[in-house]
Amino acid sequence: MDINFEYYKIFYYVAKYENITKAAMALGSSQPNVTRVMKLLESQLGCRLFIREARGIRLTEEGELLYSHVEVAYRHLMNAQEEICRPDSLTGGAVELGTTETALHLFLLDALHAFRQKYPEVRIKIHNHTTPETIRQLTGGRVDFAVITMPYELPVTVSGFPVLDFEEVLVGGVQYKELCKTSLRLKDIRKYPWIGLGRGSATYALYKEFFIQHGVDFEPDMEVETSDLMLPLIENNFGIGFVPEKIAAPLFEEGKLVRIPIDCDIPRRSIQIVSDHGRGKNFAADTLYKYLRDFLQGSVLHKESQDKFGKIKME
Repeated sequence: MDINFEYYKIFYYVAKYENITKAAMALGSSQPNVTRVMKLLESQLGCRLFIREARGIRLTEEGELLYSHVEVAYRHLMNAQEEICRPDSLTGGAVELGTTETALHLFLLDALHAFRQKYPEVRIKIHNHTTPETIRQLTGGRVDFAVITMPYELPVTVSGFPVLDFEEVLVGGVQYKELCKTSLRLKDIRKYPWIGLGRGSATYALYKEFFIQHGVDFEPDMEVETSDLMLPLIENNFGIGFVPEKIAAPLFEEGKLVRIPIDCDIPRRSIQIVSDHGRGKNFAADTLYKYLRDFLQGSVLHKESQDKFGKIKME
């Protein structure tokens, strides 16, 4: 079945704006022409793509499925066209980057700051989700690559490599300072409200398994969608929870949080850069990917060079 690809472009704008009049204006076309093309597309596909409503149109289930593919393809085509047409394509372009909140704060913020200084023309759009949702966005083609929190079982089409290991600690607000005197057993956590990331996150699955391995079946009293919501709740004494030590450290020094010792090892975690090896990246995405991959190594070498230079000057 041969379909004019111009139909898909028109379909993209109609689905994007959910309004035929607005789509026609964006395309520089007329409303009757857009309506005619959409009827032809529905006829050739043999299904209904839109439902007319008072405020505009709504995609059918088939329309949603088609848009999920067309939107990705259209974005990649526009990015490729932009790179090809730009004389400074080596320093321009756009990147769709997926990440978790923890990866953003522990690794990406520093790395992106340095990258932006070197490549100020590259546009970066960050999609912030849990690790499972970020992987779904990656395999669905909605992001070029991702920086996620591990452990998490990756699909066979996705490969990754660690860029940072980190430790988490059990913390509470100042109301829980009495718990700092002795090591807490995991089963003792039942006595206190616990705050954690919700179902569907890699962190929830990790600690669910961690508790089960120690003979404790336990659920959070308060579930949050992103890790940045945990600290304000813990700091305000709503409960205790596991957070990255690096993020909690400043709050320890300010006396806003206390570290609660436990009598077993907390699972170590890592930040990984992952990509779908069955799909290529545009030049901007590939440049950022390689930059992030080498960022920490470059930072270490730079620090060693500064330390060595400083030592030579002192001598």
